[in-house]
Amino acid sequence: MTKVPDDFPHDVAPAALAGAQPKLAARMIDGQFVVGLTEEERLDRWQICEDLALQLMVPARKDAAKYPQKTHDVVLGRIGDAIVGKDWCSVVEMNWIIARLRELLRW
Repeated sequence: MTKVPDDFPHDVAPAALAGAQPKLAARMIDGQFVVGLTEEERLDRWQICEDLALQLMVPARKDAAKYPQKTHDVVLGRIGDAIVGKDWCSVVEMNWIIARLRELLRW
């Protein structure tokens, strides 16, 4: 079985619960309260994000070649802006994807 990297987010959609008292957002799964993603859900999210990072290598390289005056950080920022606009993933996943893309491109 594929191992999810330790740096991949555990809680991709933190809950916002109203009220003055502290609260813990949890789900009941198979008789147990689960906070954040299950290991299976986390694996699924990671596979989606890893695939997206691999696919984004081509447009990132094209953008860097088309605008050689732009730094790699600017190119990655433009990619990040495009991801946010698509609503494909959470903000923490998008940050992971950009970091992974930087790693894959050795930027």
